[in-house]
Amino acid sequence: MKKRKVELVVISDIHLGTYGCHAKELSNYLSTIKPKTLVLNGDIIDIWQFRKSYFPKAHLQVIKKIITMASKGTKVYYITGNHDEALRKFSDTFMGNFSLLDKLVLDLDGKKTWIFHGDVFDASVQHSKWIAKLGGFGYDYLILINRFINWCLHKMGKDSYSFSKKIKASVKKAVKFINDFETTATDLAIDKKYDYVICGHIHEPKIKEVENKFGKTTYLNSGDWIENLSCLEYNNKRWKLFKYQESTISNIENEEEQLFEMEHLISSIQL
Repeated sequence: MKKRKVELVVISDIHLGTYGCHAKELSNYLSTIKPKTLVLNGDIIDIWQFRKSYFPKAHLQVIKKIITMASKGTKVYYITGNHDEALRKFSDTFMGNFSLLDKLVLDLDGKKTWIFHGDVFDASVQHSKWIAKLGGFGYDYLILINRFINWCLHKMGKDSYSFSKKIKASVKKAVKFINDFETTATDLAIDKKYDYVICGHIHEPKIKEVENKFGKTTYLNSGDWIENLSCLEYNNKRWKLFKYQESTISNIENEEEQLFEMEHLISSIQL
């Protein structure tokens, strides 16, 4: 397979080690690209919800492909997030083409680019971590149940349905949090004179230009590989929001895999 050459790819919120992670789809995507630089912008391995009994081959395959990329010349930056915050004690570690950081500033064709996960803006993570972790478990189970229901819908020839997106859109506090998150990130970026500010964390893929009385910047969010199956690509001085299309997926959620995941869900709830 001929791979697309891309200057920069930003991926976040993969959540390897959780039921909701679309590792197969991400592995397929990684097989199609040859980036000069790959930025993993937080929540790559979900250490909060890590289970010894659940880390499928597809999840290991993603890690293997990233390591292979680094060994073949791709510059890989791993920026820590809240779900993989245990790695922060190893921040500023550099091994060949691999770097482990808390944040990153790049020069892209003369434009200053500020990249960080974004959990620093989340009060529930900073001050009530146990609540955030509990919510993470609930979100993981909701996604898994949603995937099973969507599998049933596909069998009946009907469109997919996202519970979490519906909840986010209908709950005013969730909408306000996302808006506040974006405003805080862009205000800080403008104050620091950054041309681009790139985050993850909130699972809301987006590219938008923001301007206030002090200046302007471009806000970008890479989304996630739980619901949106999205990332950011930079090439020829232009940003693109890449979304993995369901129409290109073959046999994502076969019966055997769904049964396996549901059994793990039931056993973990019983524990």
